Amino acid sequence: MNAISEKKIEEAVLALLYACSFDEHGVRRSWKTYDWGITQRLFEQGFIDDPRGSRKSVLLTPEGEKYGKALAEEFFGEGTP
Repeated sequence: MNAISEKKIEEAVLALLYACSFDEHGVRRSWKTYDWGITQRLFEQGFIDDPRGSRKSVLLTPEGEKYGKALAEEFFGEGTP
């Protein structure tokens, strides 16, 4: 795997926090976990196991691992703009 840029990951997390944020009494808030609708759709596409339940992690399927690795290298690789 190519080297991963921590800065790009930080920026992506901040972008996701904002994209899933909401206004509460005039301040912008965001949940610390991923949106349930998004994880449900990833499950339906076969990329992760069922996200429902009390576990704090999900299992990546072989397809999810392969596609996730490719996306991480594309989005966060040191050599990408």
